[in-house]
Amino acid sequence: MMKNVLFQLHWFFGITAGLILAIMGVTGAIYSYEDSIIRALNPATFVVEKQADATLTPSEIYQRISQQHPEQSIKAVTVAASATQAAMVTFADPNNRRGKERTINPYTAELLPEARGEDFFHFIEDLHRNLTMGKFGKQLTGISTIILIYFVLTGLYLRWPRKSSIKEWLLVKPRLKGRSFLWNLHSVVGTWVVVFYLIIALTGLTWSYSWYRAAAYKVMGVEAPVRGGAPGASGERGAGQPRPATDASRSNGSQLNGSPNRSQLNAGQSSAPQTDAMQANTNRNNTTNHNINGRSQNPRGSDERSGRPEQAALDIPVALQQGWQVFNREVSSYSTASFRLPERGSTLEVSFMDTNPQHERARNSLKYNVATSQVEELSFYKDKPLNEKIMGSLLPVHRGSFFGPVWQFLTLLAALSMPLFFITGWMLYLKRRQQKKLTKAAQQLMPMTAANQVPWLVVYASQTGFAEQLAWRTAQSLQLANIPAQVIAIDQLSASQLSQTDKALFIVSTFGQGEAPDHARRFAKYQLDQSADLSQLSYAVLALGDKEYQTTYCAFGQQLDSWLSDCNANALFERVEVNYGNPADLERWNQALSQVTHSSLSSMVVEKVFDAWRLSQRNLLNPQSTGEPAFEVRLEAQHDASWAAGDIAEIQPGNSDARIQDFLTRHQLDAQQPVQYKNQSLPLAEALRYLNLTGEFSVDNRADSSAQHLIEQLSPLPTREYSIASLPQDGYLSLVVRQNHILQSTEQLSEQGFGLGSGWLTAHATVGENIALRIRTNESFHAPDDNRPLILIGNGTGIAGLLSLLKQRQQHQFNQNWLIFGERQREHDFFFADQLNHWLATQHLQRLDLAFSRDQAEKVYVQHCLLAQQTQLQQWIAQGASIYVCGSIEGMTPAVDTVLNQILGEACVEQLATEGRYRRDVY
Repeated sequence: MMKNVLFQLHWFFGITAGLILAIMGVTGAIYSYEDSIIRALNPATFVVEKQADATLTPSEIYQRISQQHPEQSIKAVTVAASATQAAMVTFADPNNRRGKERTINPYTAELLPEARGEDFFHFIEDLHRNLTMGKFGKQLTGISTIILIYFVLTGLYLRWPRKSSIKEWLLVKPRLKGRSFLWNLHSVVGTWVVVFYLIIALTGLTWSYSWYRAAAYKVMGVEAPVRGGAPGASGERGAGQPRPATDASRSNGSQLNGSPNRSQLNAGQSSAPQTDAMQANTNRNNTTNHNINGRSQNPRGSDERSGRPEQAALDIPVALQQGWQVFNREVSSYSTASFRLPERGSTLEVSFMDTNPQHERARNSLKYNVATSQVEELSFYKDKPLNEKIMGSLLPVHRGSFFGPVWQFLTLLAALSMPLFFITGWMLYLKRRQQKKLTKAAQQLMPMTAANQVPWLVVYASQTGFAEQLAWRTAQSLQLANIPAQVIAIDQLSASQLSQTDKALFIVSTFGQGEAPDHARRFAKYQLDQSADLSQLSYAVLALGDKEYQTTYCAFGQQLDSWLSDCNANALFERVEVNYGNPADLERWNQALSQVTHSSLSSMVVEKVFDAWRLSQRNLLNPQSTGEPAFEVRLEAQHDASWAAGDIAEIQPGNSDARIQDFLTRHQLDAQQPVQYKNQSLPLAEALRYLNLTGEFSVDNRADSSAQHLIEQLSPLPTREYSIASLPQDGYLSLVVRQNHILQSTEQLSEQGFGLGSGWLTAHATVGENIALRIRTNESFHAPDDNRPLILIGNGTGIAGLLSLLKQRQQHQFNQNWLIFGERQREHDFFFADQLNHWLATQHLQRLDLAFSRDQAEKVYVQHCLLAQQTQLQQWIAQGASIYVCGSIEGMTPAVDTVLNQILGEACVEQLATEGRYRRDVY
């Protein structure tokens, strides 16, 4: 239930917040490379030609810019160590707290052209953070970021229980189609980006919610910076709020403007510790008179123009000159250095980058008091503890540059993949919705409302679900032909209802030794022994069986047909018997219905679509056993696969290489001759893999088309069904297969070999080969969804179906389980002993009774365990227990049924079957 709720929320958020996250992902990816893109588009703005003269010092740049633009107030001056890199000046801007940046020629202090493209990136930034919707948009992006964390965690949870190989987890399968490909793409790519999305989301929330940001600082053990400081104070640009003005915050990586990379002028461009031009500037500063121009003699003029009365006594050119000298004395190498003019007091702050900084926010800090000529602080980013580095560099962590350029590029790819999840999620949702719609249409057929019409009854009796499926298909065909139909299980059919019905179709299977399915046992016992007047009823019977059981073939269908005839009901047409779902038999049923309804009904043929499953393991379970070898066969899906405990795996067996070669040799056929098979051209030997080579056919070796003619004559090999021993969460599908030895003989082929299905799975198919397999729902053997007591009875390979039920109940912590299992010898035939003993030790199994028939002189079977524990059995049944039986139909199943009737009484056993508390999966 919890998993289902998480899944429902996962797709609901995906189709709602998915679009916002897709927009945020793409815009974030673009915005993270803003600096590189702007620089590439504007080389003339950021790169200058190297000249013979030395570059200007910060003091000289300040004075020249002040002379050229006296109407402007300068907030900061940034210089670069590289002789070809532009310098930068930040002007005060009443419309922008951070000011306005302009690059300048470091040799002449002339303004360089303004960069093109900045307006575009301002739009991208606003779209990324606020969806261009202001505070409301900011709330939407914040909520969507929280949902992204939910996607990551639930996506892992929903996929994590699958114990697949690394290849299955991390490689997309391009050969898959339809929903399988979409799911594979969605889940595999999602696995790749999990770490990136967690980092993006956890850091991104610091700019969405102040409470989250404060909590993050507290968790990381770092003092949170004070908001609302002076313009230009340090802080993360991404916060979108006033920068902190504390010294601690500035030492954690301050910046002078809102463009973190460009403000530092390509921090990693220069690797030289100090150029000749820089040294020349330093020497020149040492001999420069403090009164460089008239302005220095009248310091008040500068301060009055900039509106900073507190600095009336501070000579800015002198302060910058002294700061430059101290900076070159204290710092041996750098790439860029930003000199921020004091807002108040006499402290000049310098933020500088190493020649090869870790990232664009890895800033060092120097504070110099001009009045006292003292260095108040000199801190280096590399010396900070990791927690301070992270919290002082949230934007680099967010965009990935904190971990290096490769990680930043991978983060870019992860962000760009956001729309992929939105698109594939929507497509999966639409396909799922369409499937549900089709299922609902098939199961909620409404009869026509005409007053003079009553619906045809479509009655089914099904043990494994196939008859029920055919009943719904039949009803749907009638409904599409404007004939009202109502589907009903035979155990819900009362005698009075049947006596009032004009038209009824019975679709029934035969179970066990010619018996009715479990849920039809009461009807078979009480109704078929009574006479009734059904002269008003027109009926038809579709009987399902298997000709391998000749003596009981379609026995229940025949019994039902005879009873209806004895009750004077009128047969619409002769009973149609279907051999193991044979399409030709089903088509006869459809044609007969079409004739009596005078309608063209849609085909009833159930197309079996098999998927490719890789045979990954084959483990012998009973070495040195006196019985035939039993194997656990594990298969891995090449697609999105799901099933429930109790479901059935239907496989398409194939012919062995030896049999195919013998067949080709006998009939003098070329193995490589191309033929058309299932809409594709294949070599003859490959086309023969899944065809019945023992049927009737003719071969004309003289005709060029002999091989193609042969293919068209051969029928497919019959399929085989096996109980599934695993759950999807195990990451594989497990079957327990006993290797049966049989003699197959015809006039055309005679060989000593294995059974068709067991031979294919345990001997002929090689590990790593694909097996054609389809999952068939078997609702009649599904486990209850509560913690009622469960009595599980099985022998031999029947342990498979019981294992899956126990695994499912373990997931839900339903531990009222009693297993009774029988085999030959405990030493050799105790299948899955470690697992069962572990469950017994941990109380997942309350009881484990074993019957090993060959371990004592007198043979002991599971029914003997029931007799020995009959008091316990009666107590469990009184407490609401259900009984599940899985194993051989010969010997064990009828013996267990007899003992249950003896202990509980026939009426009680019938009532248990009617209530669905006595279920069997036998073969």
